[in-house]
Amino acid sequence: MARMHTRRRGSSGSDRPTADEPPEWSDVDSDAIEDRVVELAEQGHDPSQIGMKLRDEGVTGTPIPDVKLATGKKVGEILAENDASPALPEDLRNLMEQAVRLREHVRENGQDYQNKRALQNTESKVRRLVDYYRGDEIDPEFTYTYEVAADLLEE
Repeated sequence: MARMHTRRRGSSGSDRPTADEPPEWSDVDSDAIEDRVVELAEQGHDPSQIGMKLRDEGVTGTPIPDVKLATGKKVGEILAENDASPALPEDLRNLMEQAVRLREHVRENGQDYQNKRALQNTESKVRRLVDYYRGDEIDPEFTYTYEVAADLLEE
């Protein structure tokens, strides 16, 4: 797939091997996995960080290579069931953080035209994602501005 704001093609990566069931060496109970997911979310970890922590640390020392194979549910579904899902979707939050950092940088360095362009591109991506999530994940009247993003990220 092509990149959004350049004429270059995207970079391809390797695919995860297909599997229908978890490996035999990872025999952790699905309830224990769900409890660990909720515990990590309460500690302030994002869903992608939770997946990496379960892959690396696991539950009681046994790594979990794939949460969906082990439990039948994705990390986001587990968080939604236990009312532990984040207020903003992770991709939108990360882009807002990047836009706020870029805005502060451009304010201090007015002649940095490359980062002015990067700020325009990032804010364009944020607005596009806000349109995508509006109504389902975020408030229907939500509109992106720097002030709103800075306030949301302070919380």
